[in-house]
Amino acid sequence: MTYDDMVKMQKIILINGSHPDYLLKLRGDLIRKLIAMGYSVHVSTPNIDDSVRESIATLGAVAHEVSVSRRKLNPFSDLNYLLEMWQLIRRLKPYFVINYTIKPNIWASFAARLAKARYGFMVTGLGYAFIPSDDRLRSALQKAVHKLYRFASAGAYAVLFQNPDDVEDFRQAGCLQDRSKAKITNGSGVDIDHFYDCALPQDDSYLLISRLLITKGVREYVEAGLKLKAEAPDVKIRLAGFLDSGPDAISEAELDSWIARGVEYLGKLDDIRPAMEATAVYVLPSYREGTPRTVLEAMSMGRPIISTDAPGCRETVVHQQNGILIPVADEEALYLSMKQLRGNPELKEVYGRRSRSIALEKYAVERVNQATTEYFGL
Repeated sequence: MTYDDMVKMQKIILINGSHPDYLLKLRGDLIRKLIAMGYSVHVSTPNIDDSVRESIATLGAVAHEVSVSRRKLNPFSDLNYLLEMWQLIRRLKPYFVINYTIKPNIWASFAARLAKARYGFMVTGLGYAFIPSDDRLRSALQKAVHKLYRFASAGAYAVLFQNPDDVEDFRQAGCLQDRSKAKITNGSGVDIDHFYDCALPQDDSYLLISRLLITKGVREYVEAGLKLKAEAPDVKIRLAGFLDSGPDAISEAELDSWIARGVEYLGKLDDIRPAMEATAVYVLPSYREGTPRTVLEAMSMGRPIISTDAPGCRETVVHQQNGILIPVADEEALYLSMKQLRGNPELKEVYGRRSRSIALEKYAVERVNQATTEYFGL
């Protein structure tokens, strides 16, 4: 072991997220890389049960449970989270703090700044707080978020984005004054061995995996899919994901009505690979993404993609090479694209092969994590 390795082992990297499942699935490879580099890694997230704690320990990291609500702005709970993070950072004295998702990006960044710790954060998608609205209350809340982000970014070592549209929209909203801090990575990366290349099934099956939110394009997908199924009853329209909270959430009653009309609801999947392997076309008609993780996983498994010409989504699909891009919130265009691929195994095969090659060339997790550590100066 070199002297530099020994020094690094005394340095703590603290990674802060807002959902334990996403921490393991989206940051597990980054945690492994940092540990392999010689750092001691600690993580914080809410709702840590015994299984999650064991999984984090298996990675070689130390878990800290904190109280943070993912969705709604709540001054009391958010300030409590800020205090918890400040206390944790003061106790650990980390060499560097990495935050991702909106609450940690704001409040854990504030805490790091107050504790005089070096930090950076990842904007994995601008989402609801940056989608324009005519609602006065929502617009006021968005402006508040933008001001909080501006303060958080002012002290950051670097701010990582997943597509150039998010960089510009973040800047235009006044959230980032120093453009040189903005760096772009190719999403969170995908494990191209875990999400293995596999043959396409010889049927007309479609799949969307997402939190059940309006802004993920779930309604357009269901209506376009059921229209296609009405013409060809052998078509399979599959939907996976969990019911969420918030102003754009799909209700349980609406989901039940879709199931009654013929949608195959797969629920929340701990492992998406069997569902992906059993499906010929992956669909994500989202209104906006950072870089959609499920699309990368579908591409790695050799699936043709239908997605929207929207920030984040358009980075993953080369139109008519590995899939089809459609306008946002255009149910008819989605229906026609799904119809174009129905009964066309040759085209699906061409798109699927190109998806796999793009995943290998651009989105392999090792490449993305190497860029991430370099951008954060680690």
